[in-house]
Amino acid sequence: MSNFRVIKYSKKNKSRRGILKTKHGSIKTPFFMPIATKGAVKTLTPKQLKDIKAQIVLGNTYHLNLRPGAKIIKKAGGLHHFMNWPGPILTDSGGYQVFSLAKFRKITPKGVIFKDNVSGQKHLLTPEKAIQIQIDLGVDIIMSLDECPPYPCPKKYAHDSMKITTDWAKRGLKYFKKHKKPGQQLFGIIQGSVFKDLREEHAKELSKMDFDGLALGGLAVGEKAKIMYKVIEWIEPHLPKNKPRYLMGVGYPEQIAKAVEQGIDMFDCVLPTRNARHGVLYTWKKEKYAASKNFYQELKIKQSKFKNDLKPVDSSCQCYGCKNYSKAYLRHLFMSGEFLGQTLATLHNLRFYLKLMEKIRNNI
Repeated sequence: MSNFRVIKYSKKNKSRRGILKTKHGSIKTPFFMPIATKGAVKTLTPKQLKDIKAQIVLGNTYHLNLRPGAKIIKKAGGLHHFMNWPGPILTDSGGYQVFSLAKFRKITPKGVIFKDNVSGQKHLLTPEKAIQIQIDLGVDIIMSLDECPPYPCPKKYAHDSMKITTDWAKRGLKYFKKHKKPGQQLFGIIQGSVFKDLREEHAKELSKMDFDGLALGGLAVGEKAKIMYKVIEWIEPHLPKNKPRYLMGVGYPEQIAKAVEQGIDMFDCVLPTRNARHGVLYTWKKEKYAASKNFYQELKIKQSKFKNDLKPVDSSCQCYGCKNYSKAYLRHLFMSGEFLGQTLATLHNLRFYLKLMEKIRNNI
């Protein structure tokens, strides 16, 4: 029986609303996942996440396995208990971090050999090990190990990378079925860079496998947004309608709005939290969102023009920061180096993204 159910399709485009059931609760789709890479959303507590109506968070296998290690997290009762988060958790396989952070890496048919960015110690990460680590973490949604090709890259590189990812997907799926814990789900990741035939081939191939959902990997890695939209357009017709679709690492608010119209259900991105820590806040210009940038603006709170501005960051926002503090106070916190400024800005930006998803769902 499928864990995912579409409850409504749009009459205007390919967007859809659904329910994704997990052991730790049901999630309304489309949805956005705040990033809790190392077991925490930077500057926020789990209670604050619940207060702004986060449905699910995303952790990272690479970082959590290096520090503190999957063994201690398993001993603590799993990642949910370890970080005191009661809702669903998805973990990325760590493949992207291996390719972007490792001091040394070598792709082999067995897996990827790399030196980690913490100790410099050499590791072998196989598709089976990536799955086992995530099983031990006790998370709800597990991601298959993949190779994420850089952009741009030669077509042969993209083809070989895709073939490796397919082999790893098969091995990981076989291992998962044998060792998974009740309620856990596994997603495959579609690669192929920006080549239409490769993307379509990989989408068809992974769609035939018994994954619980499918992700679009290798996007938002340097290509222009219009290229990303084109890749989604190629892939979408080949995806099962009864499984959730996850666009990894995306993105800006208008990109999310556009991708939903193309049939995507799940998103994650560091933008709202990272920008918040640098004093960049998202505010509504228009009540109605659109697949263009004209419905919001980026407010740079450190600018001197906000020194005496006693109005809230966004009068339409009901997050804790906007309800209780002025732009002048928030600027003061950032200029003084007070960590509360980062917390309030992060609360606001994540609430903006979650509110955007609520608007999108209500509009379908």
